[in-house]
Amino acid sequence: MTDEEIFAVLRAQIVDVLPEAADVEITLDHSMRDLGANSIDRMDVVIAAQEELGVKVPNGELTGAGDLRSLVAVFRESLSARA
Repeated sequence: MTDEEIFAVLRAQIVDVLPEAADVEITLDHSMRDLGANSIDRMDVVIAAQEELGVKVPNGELTGAGDLRSLVAVFRESLSARA
């Protein structure tokens, strides 16, 4: 799975949890906090993305992901390890 495909999953989950983000051009440089997500929203996005991608990422690996680019990288590594 490419970074673009992982990002598309994240973007779709963000818009699902934060409908107001549908009007924003979401980029890899955004953090979910930049988009208005509180801690529960961020958890909902990450859990839904993990389910859609078919991976389980340890919480410790997620805490360092400050922006969507970092989060894509964390998911990519988990997908690569699973393959």
